Amino acid sequence: MRPVYRIFVNISIIVAAIAVFVLIPAAESASGAFGSGERLTYRLKWLFNMSVVGDLYAHEHRLFAEHGLDVTIKEGGPERDAIRELELGRAQFGVASADQVIRAISSGASVVVIAQIFQINPLQWIYRADIPRIQCLADLKGKTIGITYGGNDETIMKTLLAREGILDNEVRLFSVRYDYTPFYRHKVDIWPVYLNVQGVIIDEKLRNAGERVLFFNPAEFGVQFVANSVVTSEQMIKERPDTVQRFTKALLQGWAEALDRANTEKTIETIQQFDRNTPPGILKKQLSATRKLIMPAPGTKIGTINITAWKETEKIMLEQRRIPEPVLVHNRLVDVHGLKVEIGK
Repeated sequence: MRPVYRIFVNISIIVAAIAVFVLIPAAESASGAFGSGERLTYRLKWLFNMSVVGDLYAHEHRLFAEHGLDVTIKEGGPERDAIRELELGRAQFGVASADQVIRAISSGASVVVIAQIFQINPLQWIYRADIPRIQCLADLKGKTIGITYGGNDETIMKTLLAREGILDNEVRLFSVRYDYTPFYRHKVDIWPVYLNVQGVIIDEKLRNAGERVLFFNPAEFGVQFVANSVVTSEQMIKERPDTVQRFTKALLQGWAEALDRANTEKTIETIQQFDRNTPPGILKKQLSATRKLIMPAPGTKIGTINITAWKETEKIMLEQRRIPEPVLVHNRLVDVHGLKVEIGK
């Protein structure tokens, strides 16, 4: 019996090892041999969820490959810094929040923005409909407000409070983590979420419990703070403009196809390869919410860089002393299609 047991254990170990080898890349990166294209690494800011569905769609449906590119998409997260990886040569393209871009420029980084996917910032605050609707900034007085200290939601909220002249003792700021329990237990009145991801999940959970929610959007109160954008290095722009153009074209095509209502089922199937824990019904709602943030009006061109919003974001960061002096971020916003390129060079 002992030899049989030993064989069984050995086989189990081998199977487990194979499973780990197969599953980890699927969870942390999207890569595949679709040909002998130019190899590139694209580091995201977010985890693999609906907020990056267009990126994954471009890869899984061979749009990068069709443009002669072999792209490895690496998952983001709190410990990941795409701009740093650009500087170290570990990635050629990445996704970074506007505040990351502006701080990096302030520190001397040669980063440039080549596309702005979200036209409306998905970072908003969720609150229950049973408290008075927030119709003006003065309605924030007396509220317990969730913020991530050091995050851009802190910058945004403190800007809103300062512009309205709301004093520190007129609100209570609550340090949030990934645990939503304080919000569920009514300890916090309004809680920061990404509208198209956590917002959908929390909304569904509370609706099932017989509660309705509303969302507080800072842009409706005069604060435009740009969300995540696609970045690369000045070196890539100067030395490999053709690559930059082909990458951007394939990426934006991926987003356009992923958001096309005719491709809804295909898009859901694509994201399910990476986000296996979210039910299909929730994914469809997340996709609908994402579509509205990226294409808020008919005819919106995906990837359009809102220069005015970028200038506003820099102004906010100056007001909040997140940067010591202006960085003129508008000089780092690149119209990729306007690059002078010798195709095939």
